[in-house]
Amino acid sequence: MTEALHWLSYGLVIAGILFFLAGSLGLLRFPDVFTRLHALTKADNLGLGLICLGLAFQASGPAEAVKYLLIWLLMLVASGIGATLIASTALACGLAPRQADRPSSTSTSQRPTEQ
Repeated sequence: MTEALHWLSYGLVIAGILFFLAGSLGLLRFPDVFTRLHALTKADNLGLGLICLGLAFQASGPAEAVKYLLIWLLMLVASGIGATLIASTALACGLAPRQADRPSSTSTSQRPTEQ
């Protein structure tokens, strides 16, 4: 059973690292501050949760495992507050979220209205 827990914890830590890398890639690739914030907060929170869970399986006792999970919970709260502050500051400075390109009203994809 101990060997299975070691492999499970290694898998969780590696998955967490992959989510951190995905969030970092989103930071570099997305066009505006709002989509970058979304990529960072979602991917990094999940990545940290997986890493903390993997480390909790490696913990020497229940107190240490609870500390890892408390770290994750505190970071969930802190990153949510930080992302909200950054987004509200961006809105206050006049940055608007990027809107998807919408087809024009004369598009052929719209169905004609019946009379």
